Formats: sequence, C-alpha cells, structure tokens
Amino acid sequence: MNKFFTLLAFILLFNTASQAQGNSIASFKAYGHDDDVVYGMSGAISFYFKVTPLIEMNGSKLVLFFEPSQALIKSHSYINLVINNKPAYSSHLGPDSIQKIIINLSRADLSPDKFLKIQIKTLLTITDDQCKDLDNPAMWLKIKNYSYLSLVKSNKNFFDNVNISNCFDSKKAIVYPSNPSLHDLKAVAWAYSRLKKTQTREIAVYEESKLPDSVRNYIRVGAIDKLPADARALVKVTPQNTQGLFYLHKSVSLLTDTIVHMVDVKGRLVPVKTVTQEQAPKEVLFVTGGDDTGYEKAITALGNMNILNSTYGDYLLINKAENTFFKTIDENRSKLSLKQIGGVSDFLSGIGSLKSAYSFKNSDFSFTPKEVEIRFVANYSGLAPGDRGFFNIYLNGLLISSEKLDASGKLNSSITINRYQHHKYNTLEAEFRFYPTNGNCKNSFTNFFAEVDVDKSYLESKNPFITSDLSFYQYPEAFNNGTTKIVVSEEYAKYAAGAMGEIIYELNNNINANNFPEFVYSKDLKPTDLKQYNIIALLSKDDKVLKEFRDAPIQFDRNFRLYNTDNNSPVYSLSDTVSNGLAQIFYGVSNNATLVLTATGTHVSEAFLAVSKSITEQLSTLSSNVCISDVNSNKYLFNINKSSENLEYIDTKSGLTRFWDSYNLYILLGILILILLSFLYVRSKVQKSQDLFND
Repeated sequence: MNKFFTLLAFILLFNTASQAQGNSIASFKAYGHDDDVVYGMSGAISFYFKVTPLIEMNGSKLVLFFEPSQALIKSHSYINLVINNKPAYSSHLGPDSIQKIIINLSRADLSPDKFLKIQIKTLLTITDDQCKDLDNPAMWLKIKNYSYLSLVKSNKNFFDNVNISNCFDSKKAIVYPSNPSLHDLKAVAWAYSRLKKTQTREIAVYEESKLPDSVRNYIRVGAIDKLPADARALVKVTPQNTQGLFYLHKSVSLLTDTIVHMVDVKGRLVPVKTVTQEQAPKEVLFVTGGDDTGYEKAITALGNMNILNSTYGDYLLINKAENTFFKTIDENRSKLSLKQIGGVSDFLSGIGSLKSAYSFKNSDFSFTPKEVEIRFVANYSGLAPGDRGFFNIYLNGLLISSEKLDASGKLNSSITINRYQHHKYNTLEAEFRFYPTNGNCKNSFTNFFAEVDVDKSYLESKNPFITSDLSFYQYPEAFNNGTTKIVVSEEYAKYAAGAMGEIIYELNNNINANNFPEFVYSKDLKPTDLKQYNIIALLSKDDKVLKEFRDAPIQFDRNFRLYNTDNNSPVYSLSDTVSNGLAQIFYGVSNNATLVLTATGTHVSEAFLAVSKSITEQLSTLSSNVCISDVNSNKYLFNINKSSENLEYIDTKSGLTRFWDSYNLYILLGILILILLSFLYVRSKVQKSQDLFND
C-alpha cells in the first residue's frame, strides 16, 4: 500500500513539474518596470507587453500586486483594470497593505500587433470630500514590480506562427565564428542592434565554441561555406553567389531534466528528485550569404526594418539590399514634432492635475543642442468667470514654465531651455491644472477638457553645442554628420563583437536611424582615413594605430596613471591586471569626431562591453572625455586636457623623482621623528646641566 501511495505521489509530482515547465513567469521588473506609482484622485497608468507566437493566451494569467497609500479610505477607493481597451476588473480596495488581483487572460486580450495592453485606473478617497482631496499628496497607489504574467508556453502551431518577422522578439543570444571576419563582426553588431530595439533584457554574445547547450533560441551569423557541419545541415536553402540569405530553422525536441522538490517527511524537509520531460522548441535564425557579396547584402538587410518586419516566411533570399534614406528639407533634424518623438494625442478631462508625458534624446537631433525651444499648441475648454486654470511645463521633474489659462480655449506656449537644463535623455511633461468657480468641484468633473496637438507642438534646436574639446555628453550625435569608420585590432576582433553591437545600437538609437558605418582592421587603416572619416576604434593597448591619435587625451605609448582629484589616490594605471575598459572621445586631425576604446586584463570582451555601455549612460557632467569602467560596473569619469593634474606620465620622471613620489611620506615621517628625538636629547642635556648647576 505504501508503495502505491509513493508511486501516486511520484506521478502527481511529475505532472505538476511538467505543467510548471509549460508556464513562463515574467515579472514586471523583467520587462523593465520598477515600482510604478499612480498619483491623484483619478489616476491612470498603462503597461505594454510584447507576446511571442509561442505563448497561448488561453489559460495565461495576470497577477497584479499593488500597495495603496496608508491614508486612503479603502472602502471608498477603487481600482479598475482595462485590458486591450475593454473593462476587465473593478473593485474597491481591501484592508491589506499589499493587495493582489488575479485575472485570467484569453486570446481576445491581445491587440492585432500582438501586444498585451493593460491600463490601471484609480478613484481614490481620503476625506470623503472631493474638493479637499484634489491636491492631497497622500493620494497614490503603487504597482509593485514583482507583479507578473504567467504565460502558457505552447508548441501548437509553432511551425505555422513563427516566422522571420516575429522571431526577433524571443531571441536571446547571437553566435559568431571563433575567428570572426569583419563581415561576421558587422553581422553581430547589426543583429545586436536589432535585438536591443526589441528587448529590455541583456543580450548574450557567444563564440560558436562557447555556446551553452541551454541556449536554443539565437541568431547565428557566418558565411555559408564556413559554418560547421552540424549547423550547415540545419540550413535547407542554398544561396547562390551574390545572394544573401535569412533562414529560420525551427524544430521541437524532447528534453529530459531533473528537478528537486522539498517534501515534508515527519516534520523534516527532504529533497526529492523527479525526472521531467518537456517538448522544447528550437529557433535558429541564420544570417549568411553565398559569398562575401551576398553575406554583405544580408547584413545590410539587418539594418532595414521594413524588410525584417515584412518577411513572413522561414527564409528570404536577398538579391538586392540597400539602406538609402532620402533626406527631406529638414535633413539636419533641428525641429521635431511631439508626434515624431512618440507623442500621442491624449484627451484629458476632469479637474486638478491633468498630465501628458513625452521623452526625447539629444541624439534625436542631428547635433547636440545648446538651446532647445519647447512649444506646446493645444485646445481646451474655455474658463468661466471665476475659474482658475494653469498650464505648466516640467522638464526632468522640474517646473520650468507656468502660465494662466483664459476663456479663449487656445494655447500656444513656448519656452527656451539651455544646455544645463536638458540632459542626454529627457522627460517632458505638460500639465493642465483646473479649479472650478468657488471650489464647487463636485459638480464640475466633466466641465474641463484639454488636448495637446502633437503635430503642431514641437522641439526645435536653436544652436549646436560647440566646444573646443569633445565630451561624452555629445555622444553619439557627434557622429551623425559624415561617414564613420569602425576600426578594430585584428587580434582583438573576437573580443569586440558585443561592444560593436552597443555602438551600432547607439548610433541608430534615434528617430531617424540611418548611420551605417564602414568596418576595417586597424592594420588596413590609411592615414588619409583619419582626416576623411569619423573614427570609432576598438584597439589593444599595443596597437600601433594608437600613435596616430596625437590629439587623444591619453597617449598609450607612455606609461601613465590617473588620479582622483578629490583625494589624489590612483584610480587607474596602464599596468593594471584588473579587466578594465578605457574610452576617450576627442576631435581628430580634421576636427572629425573620434572615439577610442581599449581593454586590458583577462576578460577583454567584458571590459570592452562594460565601457561601451558606460559612455551611453546619463552622465552627470558636460565635459567628461575619458571613462574608465571595469567588469564589476565601477565607473570613473575624467576631464583630461594638457594642463590636467589628475593625469601623470610615469616614464617622463627620473629614477630619483619616482623614488621620492613613492616614498616621500615615509621620508618626511622619518625626518620628523629624527627632529623630535634630537629635541628630546637636547632637552635632556639641558635639564641635566640645570640640575648640576642647582646642586
């Protein structure tokens, strides 16, 4: 009998494990959301989640955790969920500090473009008097980042639903040959850029010999005749000479795994191993070509979103590929409408604070702006006598403009901001604030409305930010004009793939992505190239090309050390064995933009990748031109020029000077001790003489 129950328990555990393996748990944090807060009496927030073709919506769930303000009257406050623009759930708040809602999802909840749109709307109460509640800062509700989607993975219709146009959403890695060519590096960079525009999670880059068995969904780049036999066997279409090829291999195999459950046996938790089997799909997108010419066409097509988004089959033979963007009269992108930067027309109604938010980057312009004019054009319901209304503009959370509304119902407001007010990445908010006559708010909730015209509202860069020294604040838009060459040391090429992907992504992370650099080995770089092109170089510290960058803040042919100016402690030395990446940006010989990245230590790939990410972050200074970043996410910024005191070239000093620099504190301490001992000796002699005289 005991054996029967043991067998039954084993079967139940097996079934449970199998079901668990069929579900994908994706937290809001994994999608890039932190704890998001809904403010105000009547607030709203929206979430958009991309759903891959391998997800079966029937049976999937939304599990929402939220924390209401402790000041709310919970029984008189409400939360509403709208999924795909249809009401899904409404309820007053419960008494718990952290509350939970579970919603069953279905295929009808997906939009036609395969997004799951979730809106959360609130109606909150603190005093039961709406007029007093209007501007109470205690009115908020926090959506926790550990809320999650429990999505059912399904292989049903896998072979029919997954194609080249939608397969990028689920790719997790890029694989390249162990000895990559320039074509391979270029393919990795453009594939990386395409994936990063699709995903918020980290993108892994592997040499083919280091690909983990657990990674089954990836992009594989390489010339068709150089693919290993097992990989070549997966490609069922053979491109001809001068033809490029995208080929999506799809298969489903049975994976066997062992999982461990902790089972309570007589009050003790005992580990119990169970064997599970799962039908696991495998997707490999090959980017290749019949020869180098065809391979280059496939790489070019990677940078063309129109081609990628309209390829609904499992393979695409490419006979012609080009990325030619016709420039308009506004070719310098000095004026951007709010619609161009992603703004949508929101119809706002109610009282109190009504906000619309927009985001823009310096790189959306063709050059780093010195001054930006922000203009809002909007319509609103005219104010009645005695009503109070205001229009406020916030930039990065700070109020920069406020003006009164009137009876006209027309708004045409502008303000010009300087370079100290806007950052590399900016959040712009437009706020209408309305208070009805005599505070009679209970009967006026629908009396006021407003809408920003996103076509007529715009951002305009008045002047370019021009300095004698280039800084990371001006990256990447400094490379927008002219042609850019990406230069790499041949012996470091295999380590630079991921960093190149970050660079290509940033060069095209704007509203008019059309920066297609050329790739070249450093040994093939011509002296005239340094004058004709913008240069982005990923080099070993011993590369001879470094000597050509005489305008660089740091010269690598001399042993140097960088100091922290606050406490004069060494931060970086060229002889460090720790894996560090060093980036420096400057104007080249013909005033062309130049960025040089170097890496040291045993983890060269990680060092290159770390520093390539660091220079794209929201930097806190306008003048940093040197960045040190290690594989542990430590980062240091410097402003180095010819008179800088935090840069020291060690090899220019004599042996005696270097000895003094190293041991001066000990020498001074020794001299001080000798002086003290001499004083005590003399004092003791004087005291002894006085004693003899007195006797």
